[in-house]
Amino acid sequence: MRGRGGGRVVVAMVAVLAAGAGVARGEENGDVAGFIYGQVRTRSGGTYEGLIRWNDEEAFWGDHFNSNKVELPYARFVPASHRRALVEVFGVRIGLRGGWDATRQLVVRFGDISTLEVLSGERAELTLRNGTRIEAAGGSNDLGTAIVVHDRDRGVIELPWRKIQTVRFMQAPAGTRPYASRLYGRVSTTAGRFEGYIQWDSEECVSTDTLDGRTGDGRLAIEFGRIRAIERQGSNRSRVELANGEVEVMSGTNDVNSQIRGIWVEDPRFGRVRVSWDAFRRVDFLKAPASGPPYDLFSRPRELRGTVRDAGGKAHRGRIVVDIDEAETWEMLDGSRDGIDYSIPFGMVAAIEPRGRSGSRVVLRGGPELRLEDSRDVGEKNSGVLVIAGPESEPRYIPWDEVVRIDLE
Repeated sequence: MRGRGGGRVVVAMVAVLAAGAGVARGEENGDVAGFIYGQVRTRSGGTYEGLIRWNDEEAFWGDHFNSNKVELPYARFVPASHRRALVEVFGVRIGLRGGWDATRQLVVRFGDISTLEVLSGERAELTLRNGTRIEAAGGSNDLGTAIVVHDRDRGVIELPWRKIQTVRFMQAPAGTRPYASRLYGRVSTTAGRFEGYIQWDSEECVSTDTLDGRTGDGRLAIEFGRIRAIERQGSNRSRVELANGEVEVMSGTNDVNSQIRGIWVEDPRFGRVRVSWDAFRRVDFLKAPASGPPYDLFSRPRELRGTVRDAGGKAHRGRIVVDIDEAETWEMLDGSRDGIDYSIPFGMVAAIEPRGRSGSRVVLRGGPELRLEDSRDVGEKNSGVLVIAGPESEPRYIPWDEVVRIDLE
């Protein structure tokens, strides 16, 4: 997922940690429930089935598929005065009116996808588990990439994008063996601690992936399964503690310096968070309690429903569409705070209260509250909210600067 990057899903995760230093190297526990599994059909008629790794990056159901949405079906309900492309003053274009922008990112967990059909070029149609279909194009390297299938009968095969016709996702059957163990740990930051499954540099997520860097003696690649901890030392290097007690100081690559693309943590309190290098202090790897939530735990997405209160004191109840495109519980609410980027499934969100121009107070189911900023979901670039009272009702449009609070059912 280089680029950006459900049901009423609050995925259950085991919170009890097993003792022991470092992550197991490979396959000893045999757990594959959290691994992406599916059947891939090629344009030549071939069929491959097994564990899937997407572009040497995403490997688990909670990982994100990223792209751009081709269509915005709700945009036609926005009044023309609010979707005028640009405002001009004395003939000079000064910006978007109401934050209107026809481009929207698609971020969806692999566990929410039923099938993916490759179209021409870097385009695909995704069918979600509730039957919703979305056409996606560009936006990240998740389209146009090769995928690796650990075929249960043939072995490992890398399939170029141009040869893929469809991918049908499913739970791995009994007897499937993992090719590695999942990375799990506790990440200490300037904003507190996060704990859960880890995707390092937005890429490495299993024990056989390597941490690359330079030492005083030369270039070194260490399997994550041999690492106990990584600690930031300034902007350009890291102190790496190995499971055998040895220590290496590494620099020179984006695995160990400020060029890192972020450290994703699948923390059950917040969905997924991406920790920036500025906020990162240390990660302690722990034995994963399991390989992650299974495909069967990702329930069917449903429509967003609730009540929107506006600045005039009126309450509008019905189906809700946030920022003119987020209409179901699989979609992500994005925002940042203190060097941490949050990507929260709307199914985990209880309420949103805009606070000023740049941010909002976000209340999550189960109690946690966040003040998030720096994204169109929570700030002034939000294109507004639609409320649809009933099947025959005309959607009511509420500009973001008139929204006081959104309560989601």
